Order: sequence, then structure tokens, then C-alpha cells
Amino acid sequence: MNAARWLIGFVGFWGIGGLLADYVVWTTARQHIKNPAWPPHAKFHNAQTILLGIGLGIITVGLVTIPAESQRSNLIVASCTASLYWLSMLVAPTFPGTAWVDPEFRDSTPPPFGLHPQHILAIGLVMIVVIALGIGLLQSGGVDNDCAASIRWYFPSVRSVS
Repeated sequence: MNAARWLIGFVGFWGIGGLLADYVVWTTARQHIKNPAWPPHAKFHNAQTILLGIGLGIITVGLVTIPAESQRSNLIVASCTASLYWLSMLVAPTFPGTAWVDPEFRDSTPPPFGLHPQHILAIGLVMIVVIALGIGLLQSGGVDNDCAASIRWYFPSVRSVS
């Protein structure tokens, strides 16, 4: 389960990715929060998303590093927190009027393999989480009753986990 925790922690660390890409690195920040064409409310939501990514990353790293009674429960919840930011990125383009890149930056952001770089990153990081969770569950013998009870506590809508 150690490898699984490291991999999920790695993805959790990338919770700072939004801060780096949308605020620090000029070539991408100019397309986001430092874009003068963006209205203040769009920048507000970009800042909100940056902070959400950092928060989810901190929770994820905490869950995989702090000793707990049920490491499997923590691994499952950490998998959820690690992947939530990236899964929301994959679903965001389904909302009307959204795009992976603004029209004025389309030429300067070529899509490798026909996918936007953020799309590729999100798919890759979610796949790391899924693989790591599978490894962790296989190494720990699957989901036991204590783990299932913890999952139901975190996610009451989940009826049965086995």
C-alpha cells in the first residue's frame, strides 16, 4: 500500500498546479487570472478554483501521510480528494459557453494528440489515482467492514461497499 499512498500523495501535491498555471507561470497565467480581458467575477472564480485545488491537495497529502486506524479508508477518501479537482476539470467543458482555451490563445496553445494540455494532464493524474487505488486495495486485501463503515461515514449516500 506504500506505493499507492505515494502515488496518490503525488497527485495531491499537484493541487498547487492551479496556482502555478493560473497565477505564477506567465505564459499560462496571462490566459487566466492575469488576463486583462477577464472580468473581475471570472477572476474571482479562478482564484476560488486555485484555492480549492490547494485545499484538496493538502487534505489528500494529510490522508496518505498521517497514521490512521484504517489506512484503506484513508486511501479511498484520499483518492476521492486527489481526483475531484481533475475530474471537475474534465467535466467543466460540458457547461454552455466554456472552452479549454480562450479564442485569442488558441494558436499559442497547440493541442497535442488533439487534446488540450489541461485535458491530457487531468486524464493522466486521474489514471494515476485509479491505478494507485487499485494497487492499494489489492495489497491490503480489498475493502473490509471497518473500511466500508468509514466510507459510509464520509459518504452517507453510499449504501454498500464490498
